[in-house]
Amino acid sequence: MTPAPKLPIVYVRGYAGGTAGIDKAVTDPFYGFNEGSTHIRIGPDDAPCFYEFESPLLRLHMDEGYQILVEGGQDLYLATHDTIPPDSIWIHRFYDTSATTWGGSPHAFRLETAAQDLLKLIETIKSKSKAPRVHLVAHSMGGLVCRCLIQKILPDLGRDPADYVGKLFTYGTPHGGIAFDLGFGMLEKLRDVTGVNGAEIFGPERMYEYLTPKTQADPDGPPPKWDARTMPQEGPFAFPHDRVFCLVGTDPTDYDVAHGLSAASVGPRSDGLVQIDNAYVPGAYQAYVHRSHSGRYGLVNSEEGYQNLRRFLCGDRKAEAELVDVHLAERADTIWQAEVRLSVRGLQIVTHERLSAQWCPIQLPGAGADDGTTVPLVNTFLCSGLRAADSGTMRYALHLRILSLHRRDGLLSFNDHLEQTADFDDILVIDIRADPTASAPALSATWNSAIAGPISAYRPDGHTLGDENPAPGVWVSHIELPPSAIPIVGETARVRLTVTPWN
Repeated sequence: MTPAPKLPIVYVRGYAGGTAGIDKAVTDPFYGFNEGSTHIRIGPDDAPCFYEFESPLLRLHMDEGYQILVEGGQDLYLATHDTIPPDSIWIHRFYDTSATTWGGSPHAFRLETAAQDLLKLIETIKSKSKAPRVHLVAHSMGGLVCRCLIQKILPDLGRDPADYVGKLFTYGTPHGGIAFDLGFGMLEKLRDVTGVNGAEIFGPERMYEYLTPKTQADPDGPPPKWDARTMPQEGPFAFPHDRVFCLVGTDPTDYDVAHGLSAASVGPRSDGLVQIDNAYVPGAYQAYVHRSHSGRYGLVNSEEGYQNLRRFLCGDRKAEAELVDVHLAERADTIWQAEVRLSVRGLQIVTHERLSAQWCPIQLPGAGADDGTTVPLVNTFLCSGLRAADSGTMRYALHLRILSLHRRDGLLSFNDHLEQTADFDDILVIDIRADPTASAPALSATWNSAIAGPISAYRPDGHTLGDENPAPGVWVSHIELPPSAIPIVGETARVRLTVTPWN
């Protein structure tokens, strides 16, 4: 498989707030994309440990060869060079004109203008790099600027967004707006009416304005069931979901520490600012990581965020895991949940985790379906070039837990409850011998319960899983669950692995 040519990357930062925040933001040459971290929560009792993450900007430069081109300013560089390399990183400095330090006014900022200026930057980069399109990487509000470009600005011009944008990756973007657990909706109404520091852009009325093309907009505002998270897939200018990746933060506590804000304002199911349910586009790829919206434990300046970003932009294979043909055990008043963690050999972090303790388990459908059910577990992207030279394979581990909660008279019952104890708990160890020139990978998979001794000492026996899909470019195999899972999910349940080329 020949690696796809690299595309330019444009970073779009998040909301800066009022005058002081904007003036501070514009002092940074890279708008925060160059911020790293020396903290990671991995020690005993979730205590912080030293872990140096250099920043997404520097890591893309070191790991993927992206160039950082500045000569007195990136705008000046673009103005004085006829050609630029496609493997380059650019910052959309949309806040500069609103900084009082340069004679601007914060009141002049308008999200639609930022999106229109982003289009001008993309057109310049495309023209001078000869790249067919660019990748957009955005934090928080920056993702809404990108969606305004994709869903409104370009369609209003009669242009296909896919001709300008290769992929969109968002860190903690409030795709569904920002809501609060307190105030019974009054805080949102007060924010949207007063427009304090321009924060009404996170309310439904303004979001409808900048996410809806003129030909589709209702002058009376958003319909009752309108969902701001949705990126429509109908029509000639629809941007495909499989080109969008949403990184979702699940740690509100560290944002509270960093910013002096109360996590109670948005609730525990959040990254401290954006609620989990509002942080993704339905149908797009997602990864959940226990990081806060920003700060020393933030999403952008994290190894978790970078590893997902790198693999989505530069990986060469996509791997999907699903739990299929599930027939959950019939138990009265029982709720079933699944927890998943995805680990990659050699990384000091998990790249994806959905846990009950972090308010984001996978809710399993009710028992009794005749034809069984399919439960998506995780999507990830693989880089065959990242395999350690001495390992022989790329190794990933999917930790799967299934838990039951019981109700009595409509309330949770804890009579026979064992806290943090799963009904099923095992780890699927997946080894991939990926030849970049081969049309299909060679995979083996083994449950940890069948491995004698430590996982680190385990070596596959050479037996590989067969490809059950004869179609070219698609590799599929079903893996039996351990016997301990059968009384819970049924005899027909399997984990289905699907691997397809990426990029």
